Amino acid sequence: MAWSLDNPDGNVETKKATVSPAAEDYSQEAIEAIRAGKVIAVPTDTLYGFACDACSAEAVNRIYEIKGRKHTSPLAICVGDVHDIKHYAVTDHLPHGLLDCLLPGPVTLVLRRGESSILEKSLNPGLESIGVRVPDCNFIRVIARGSRSAIALTSANLSGQPSSIDIKDFENLWEHCAYVYDGGILPAGRAGSTVVDLTKLGKYKILRPGSAKEETVAILERHSLLEDGTGD
Repeated sequence: MAWSLDNPDGNVETKKATVSPAAEDYSQEAIEAIRAGKVIAVPTDTLYGFACDACSAEAVNRIYEIKGRKHTSPLAICVGDVHDIKHYAVTDHLPHGLLDCLLPGPVTLVLRRGESSILEKSLNPGLESIGVRVPDCNFIRVIARGSRSAIALTSANLSGQPSSIDIKDFENLWEHCAYVYDGGILPAGRAGSTVVDLTKLGKYKILRPGSAKEETVAILERHSLLEDGTGD
């Protein structure tokens, strides 16, 4: 999409928010906003999302307020690289090479947090698991690396409303963000990431088909994981 009122530096000043291209030139201001406990809107490899420091209870609460979301609905986290996941979740029960085959990509892995997780207990209290993403999107990965923290990430929309593939889809929420980063119209559709539970040894369970179910299942089964058919 194109903006007719673009400033020469690429920013668009509106009454609601500063809209900038989702380009690496703007990553440092995004990192600083995350570190300051603010909420930003970013493109991913699936949908636009609201992002904040997962270790800031105030920022996480702000996301819930913006979305009108119940605190009983958990937030996923995003990290910059696959090797960062072990700091936040238990991965030593997974087959060798599985994570690198699944990620980066449009998949959310649900893993046990474990005792060694450095996540704040205030994030998804009462849950022993955490959804983890490494999107195939350089901009948000640069932000995650630079923030030196996990990024809480959830779709940029009011709870229960359609997901956003264009920043105009959530224009009514821009005013709540420190920055909105425009990556154009995202091509993956509104299905979101495929969510898979990998908390059980040797098993997988698809919790949401999302945009990459077939590819994800093929990778899981190639690594000898079996579908968890229990109703747990």
